[in-house]
Amino acid sequence: MKALFGRLKKIFLAGKGRPVAAGILLWMLFASVISEADLPAWWSGSLPGQAMEIAAHPFKAGRQFLFDGYQRTFPRQPESQPVTLVAIDEQSLKQLGQWPWPRNRLADLIDAIGKHRPAAVGLDMYMPEPDQTSPARVAANLPPQQAALARALERLPSHEERLGQSLHAVPSVLGAAGFDFATFSTSSGMRTVPLSVTGGDPLPYLKNFPYVLASLPELQAAAHGQALLTVSRYEGGVVRRVPLILALNEQPVPGLAMEMLRVASGSSALEVEVGRQGIAAVQVAELRVPTQSDGEVWLYYAPARSGAARTLSAADVLAGKVDPERLAGKLVLIGLTGSGLSDMRMTPLGDLLPGVEIQAQLIESLFDGRFILRPWWMKWLETSAMALIGLIMIVFIPRTDGKVAQVLKKSARAPTWGVMGLNVLIISLGYLLFYSSGLMFDSASTFIGLSAVLGSLISSAMIEIDRQTRLLEEDRQRLRENAALAAGELAAARRIQLGSLPDATRLFAGEQRFALATLLEPARDVGGDLYDFFMIDAKHLCFMVGDVSGKGVPASLFMAIAKTLAKSIALRVHEGLGAIVTLANQELARENAELLFVTLLVGVLDVESGDLSLVNAGHDGPWRIARDGRFEHIVCPLDAGGPPLCVIDDYAYVAQQVRLSPGDTLCLITDGISEAMNAGGEAYGSERLLHVLKAASACASPADVVQRVQSDLAAFVGEAEASDDMTLLVLRWTGLAEAVQPAT
Repeated sequence: MKALFGRLKKIFLAGKGRPVAAGILLWMLFASVISEADLPAWWSGSLPGQAMEIAAHPFKAGRQFLFDGYQRTFPRQPESQPVTLVAIDEQSLKQLGQWPWPRNRLADLIDAIGKHRPAAVGLDMYMPEPDQTSPARVAANLPPQQAALARALERLPSHEERLGQSLHAVPSVLGAAGFDFATFSTSSGMRTVPLSVTGGDPLPYLKNFPYVLASLPELQAAAHGQALLTVSRYEGGVVRRVPLILALNEQPVPGLAMEMLRVASGSSALEVEVGRQGIAAVQVAELRVPTQSDGEVWLYYAPARSGAARTLSAADVLAGKVDPERLAGKLVLIGLTGSGLSDMRMTPLGDLLPGVEIQAQLIESLFDGRFILRPWWMKWLETSAMALIGLIMIVFIPRTDGKVAQVLKKSARAPTWGVMGLNVLIISLGYLLFYSSGLMFDSASTFIGLSAVLGSLISSAMIEIDRQTRLLEEDRQRLRENAALAAGELAAARRIQLGSLPDATRLFAGEQRFALATLLEPARDVGGDLYDFFMIDAKHLCFMVGDVSGKGVPASLFMAIAKTLAKSIALRVHEGLGAIVTLANQELARENAELLFVTLLVGVLDVESGDLSLVNAGHDGPWRIARDGRFEHIVCPLDAGGPPLCVIDDYAYVAQQVRLSPGDTLCLITDGISEAMNAGGEAYGSERLLHVLKAASACASPADVVQRVQSDLAAFVGEAEASDDMTLLVLRWTGLAEAVQPAT
């Protein structure tokens, strides 16, 4: 399984996710197209056909939900009331008996309607078998002793004759049902008025029924028209489309709504326009109704409550309890609405309506000219829009340059919000088209397709981010390991560096002629400042403070070399301090690949007489603090000292001579102390240092001076990061003659 996920990740990462996204886009386009296509029955039953139906299902369901949403948001508002529905409802069944009624009672109902001169009467029912309550049928069931009654009944007209007379007396239309299979009551045809066809053969586009369940031939002959009551296939139990024309045994026949309009208008035939894409329109008299390519129309529903105003109870009509204006000149439909009857259908508005009410809504919408259309080219427009937007997404979203990439870098959710905003715009456009023109634009398929493409691109991006994150984490781990290793090495180097510096308390334990204390704080783990002190002989103390240019490891290494070299030369050269520094400069300059330099202040003190030799190689001069508190900055004269070591290779350094008084204290610093800064960017400065030194001048030992300077520095700098190494050396000459053997 892990290997499978690995392969999938590689597939999604290829070409920044573009190939996978392009494949998904092609599949979305294909599934969107086939979701609206009529697949052959043999293909639908095959495994590939079932797979295609599964792939197309989200598009089909989304489209139906959206189209239903159009109607729920903007339901049709009736503008006129051309239709009256005479309902065989609960009241009628309770007063006049259960269904089916005797045909003579139905004839009485038609006669009661006909008195008010309706424009047409349509029966949303079919009567394929004789009425078992007709007089002759009743006579046949009488016993022999009632022969006279039987003969009298046989002389009476049948209920079919009675109903036929009523049907013929009004402009009536009978309904029939198309069947795909034969039953006991079906036939292969029915009486119908031929349709007038222009533009081509409509049969390839029409739903064809080989059989029909129609009324008895004598009733068909009496009526003025015949029509199929079949509604379009409805998915999810919702009737969305109704055919205006169909085919019966390869002959075009009308639906009930158009046939009633033909009979009401007195037209001799319906006109069918056939175009290159199928049925274009069906026309009766002056009314031209554009259709789908299969002759169906999308039914534009009004809320169910609007039907109450056009509905009359059949019992009230038979009793003469209705306003004649409700029937005069109306298109009257007779149908079943009572509970327990199976002819109930769901509408996109969520209403459960009887079939006759759906026929009434269709006639009403046609009469008002309120059509909703989905032209054949609409699907290709939607597909093209999906393809174009999808390609733009595939090209630009994965790019790492350009304006789109800059937007994406600023917000990781930008592509999601962009596509969602575009989808909202497209869906809003669909609602606008429906409201203004009655056009059914399928933005749901575009939403599904583009969301799938976006999901693919985001998945590829997330996989790439995960890969980059893992690589980055691996790099970070390596860096942490290297940093830990380097930190360990630097810590060891710091210990070695600080351990190489002499310890005055150990080296001069018991010394009475002078006292010495030091401080060195590297800015990093290791630093470039140096100090050293050692006895050249029994009465001469050599001490030095230096500052190597730069910081860190290179400076610390150069510092160690300079310190070691200076001490070595001082112990073996006896020509004076100037010669010692001159030779040290030459030796350091010879192997200075990094071109570093060292400022150095070195002195040799005769600890018995107080005579002091100093060489200042580009360093800040020392401060002398007398026993009485007087301060003196020992400045190097022009004829002594010189530049920092390694600046001029063969420079001859000259020492200056100073005589110390008993109790005098020398203070040597590097610039890291005077230039130390706090968080506000303020420098510590020489004045503050002198103030601390004056306050500490009366202290018992140089160690106290160092401690006070260190504490004041820490308080001043605070949390600010050190910018340079800080070194301080404090030497006090006591003038006492007693000496002890220095520790080794």
